[in-house]
Amino acid sequence: MPASVVSQPIFWQFSLSSVNAVVWVGILLLAVWMGRGLSWRRLAAITAFLTLDLIAFGAFVRLTDSGLGCPDWPGCYGQLLPAQATAQINQAIVDQGGPQGAVSHSKAWIEMLHRYLASFIGVLILVMFVRAVIARISQRRAANRGGFIHAGIGLGWPVLLLIVVSLQGLFGKWTVTLKLMPVVVTTHLMGGILLFSLLIWFWMRERERDGDSRAMTIAVSGKTRTMVWLAILVLAGQIFLGGWVSTNYAVLACADFPGCGGTLMPNVDWRDGFSFARELGRNADGSFLSVEALRAIHWAHRIGALVTTLVVLAASVMLMRAHAVLKRQAMWIKVALVAQIAIGISTVIFNQPIVVATAHSLIAAALMATLVVAAYRVSGRRSYEAFSVSTSLNWQK
Repeated sequence: MPASVVSQPIFWQFSLSSVNAVVWVGILLLAVWMGRGLSWRRLAAITAFLTLDLIAFGAFVRLTDSGLGCPDWPGCYGQLLPAQATAQINQAIVDQGGPQGAVSHSKAWIEMLHRYLASFIGVLILVMFVRAVIARISQRRAANRGGFIHAGIGLGWPVLLLIVVSLQGLFGKWTVTLKLMPVVVTTHLMGGILLFSLLIWFWMRERERDGDSRAMTIAVSGKTRTMVWLAILVLAGQIFLGGWVSTNYAVLACADFPGCGGTLMPNVDWRDGFSFARELGRNADGSFLSVEALRAIHWAHRIGALVTTLVVLAASVMLMRAHAVLKRQAMWIKVALVAQIAIGISTVIFNQPIVVATAHSLIAAALMATLVVAAYRVSGRRSYEAFSVSTSLNWQK
């Protein structure tokens, strides 16, 4: 590794050489070209889909222990491609006593592919921001000339998305430079879920603006709307607990189901298990994390799963009763919930196979998407029937 990589403070490390940085920027310009002509609806859909892929791929990075496959940021030993850092990776493998450690050629590629995809998503969101700024400038010029002003996309959503994805980039860097500190990695996961949820909401808004009846907002009771948002908050808490299990490598702390170590009252250490200001695998005082602390982390996720199931099911039932057009959305929520429960149990029973464990993160994000879509649809202030009639009259004109 270049000396400059080692000597720089961990919060401000930037390991790419100027030449490699220019090449990377040149490649990312493809995203600019791709996003410039797309409709807002399609651009949001593509970015949301890629973000969902990134969440699943991030889980794969953790499960394969590839997070430190390239221990600097954003390059790999100062290079754009792991193939350019073959000598440094080989030396790291020797220093750690073999390829079973944190660094290997395959782990370097897994980590860097994750960074490439994250960069591509970041540029797509930057495209949204630039397009919104250009549209705002055009609107002001039209207003100054006294011309007709079209309703624009506005700057609010692109700015919000740009802020969130920028913070995600920082936490992605700190994940590496702070050596997989659990609270940082888990926060990075939650940032990905937040970004994905915002993109889903933005996509739904653009669908409704385009007149898509499947995205129309509907007026429902305040209780139904509150229950859907409660389900989102509870699911977010459960995803955090799942991330905390994964980032602390506590999946197999309870290797049986439904109990833990053959009992429903396992011996746990809540204090050390949920101490956030610490390194991976260690307590705040530097001692190693106990088995009881790992069990506490895992058991909290199990309890959270039960609470989440009850709340999400209650929200889906209220959606079905609120309006006939919401029954399909309620069905998708239930399908995602059942799939997530089955995959979660399989992760424990089958000793955490990588494919199943990765799917657990993927379906968690998909379940969140179904709830966000439901929340958008129940955010309306007029009935579906009134909206349908007005849309039909406009179409006939």
